[in-house]
Amino acid sequence: MQNLIESLNTPLFSLGSKPVTSASFLLVVAFLLVIWWLARLFEIALQRVAARHSDEPSTLASIHMFSRLLRYVVWLVGTLIGLNYLGIDLSNIAMLGSALAVGLGFGLQNIVSNFVSGVIILLERSLKVGDFVDLESGVRGHVREIAMRYTRITTNDSVDVLVPNSQFINNRVINWTHDDAFRRMHVPFGVAYGTRKELVQEAGLAAARRVDGVQEDAQRQSAVWLVSYGDNAVNYELVVWVNRRLTTTPAGSHAKLMWALDDELARRQIEIPFPQRDLHVRSGTLNVRLNSN
Repeated sequence: MQNLIESLNTPLFSLGSKPVTSASFLLVVAFLLVIWWLARLFEIALQRVAARHSDEPSTLASIHMFSRLLRYVVWLVGTLIGLNYLGIDLSNIAMLGSALAVGLGFGLQNIVSNFVSGVIILLERSLKVGDFVDLESGVRGHVREIAMRYTRITTNDSVDVLVPNSQFINNRVINWTHDDAFRRMHVPFGVAYGTRKELVQEAGLAAARRVDGVQEDAQRQSAVWLVSYGDNAVNYELVVWVNRRLTTTPAGSHAKLMWALDDELARRQIEIPFPQRDLHVRSGTLNVRLNSN
């Protein structure tokens, strides 16, 4: 036992004028582990309490941001206390900066970039847990977690994609639910020439009313636009405002509107044309045989 105590009190190295023993080093490591564990535990507890008392996405996102930043601050303060206990002069940052520069030279720049980007995201609140986003890479889904290095996005097919935080700072990101829960959807369709415009408009608006989640108020009203005259059809667009639920499932929302639109067009016997071509025989004779079957 005496030998163990002596070995723990034996200096391993010195930082300045202060020797660092095995006991002091292990004590600092244990202190940091406890601090990190408590910070994580507090973050989880805070988020669970918030989820139990509120269903508002914006409130939950704010609590998530606050708890994550608080964890980072506790980690930083705990690390500084541990380093100071070991005898590292925190006022002399030049040595630490030099070591960090060497680390960056060996490939840590991506890790640091993602960490700083994550802090910027949390502070600016340009991205929140629960938002529905589109990335330039083609990833589309709900933001489920903003971590130290990455943001976890869950697609509508329940696939979790881990995206480095720097991509949200350096690339273009479409946030469909950042400020307004409603978005406008365009559903293109075509009808045969000769169909009355008023009948097409009636069918389109009736289809919009059939879909649950289409918003109708003084500022947001459904409409049918005549867009262009095509080779085989008159092209229209059904333009509707949809709520957050339909906004976050664009493919399913489009399918619901198309389904209702097809029913309403068929109910009014409005023809949906198919491509047609006229054949001109410039010279010679063309033999044609008609089969009644």
